[in-house]
Amino acid sequence: MSVSDRVFAGSIPQLYESLMVPLIFEPYAADAAQRLHALKPSRVLEVAAGTGVVTRALAKTLAPDVQIIATDLNQAMLDQAAATGTMRSVQWRQADALALPFVGGEFDAVVCQFGAMFFPDKARAFAEARRVLRPGGVFIFSVWDAIAANEFADIVSAALEALIPQDPPRFLARTPHGYHDRAAIARDVAAGGFDNPAVIETVAARSRAATPRVPAVAYCQGTPLRNEIEARAIPLAEATDAAAAAIAKRFGSGAVDGAIRAQVVSARA
Repeated sequence: MSVSDRVFAGSIPQLYESLMVPLIFEPYAADAAQRLHALKPSRVLEVAAGTGVVTRALAKTLAPDVQIIATDLNQAMLDQAAATGTMRSVQWRQADALALPFVGGEFDAVVCQFGAMFFPDKARAFAEARRVLRPGGVFIFSVWDAIAANEFADIVSAALEALIPQDPPRFLARTPHGYHDRAAIARDVAAGGFDNPAVIETVAARSRAATPRVPAVAYCQGTPLRNEIEARAIPLAEATDAAAAAIAKRFGSGAVDGAIRAQVVSARA
């Protein structure tokens, strides 16, 4: 993983919240909230909360007396999450998933939506989730499936490879879509100290936008892919235009509707 893969700074948090969240994250946030609601937890920890899409779903779905603590490594993302707000009070806290600032057994559930792919040591992060769970508590996390199963991401990546063939930005395939092998996930969960085998489900959804330019701007400017583009001798606007043209070629110039697919993992302490 490149160091820039974990840099969510500048205008990325705002674009991530305004474009990426409705484009691909909201369906899975609702799914995570419903899964936790069925477990009836009293104290929930979210790690890699980003701009708070899952946090907002939890605040809306869980009982009012459930305590929610949402953490992220990137303070800029938490600042955006806090600015967007939730329908009830939650606690925002900067924290590294590999060294959580909580004592053991504090939580009934730990949830992480599309953050595990960014962990430099996944087994260690999973061990931290296991450590802060009470006996019988549940860790639920999601990761994106292979890039080929996520159409907009695949098209954007291919468009940038055609535009910059000598040194194509590979962030999307390398990191967000680079951790989907079920056997590897199961091994990492077990290495994190979960004695019960991980339950891994494939969950498909749809990604919709009013125009091809929306996903092009979302991916090229609202994710760390932007860092890779800006490190090359191609203007960000040109890269975004190339991505938009490729999406339009595949889906047309009006509203677009692409497939997205993830792996949702559950592990009980």
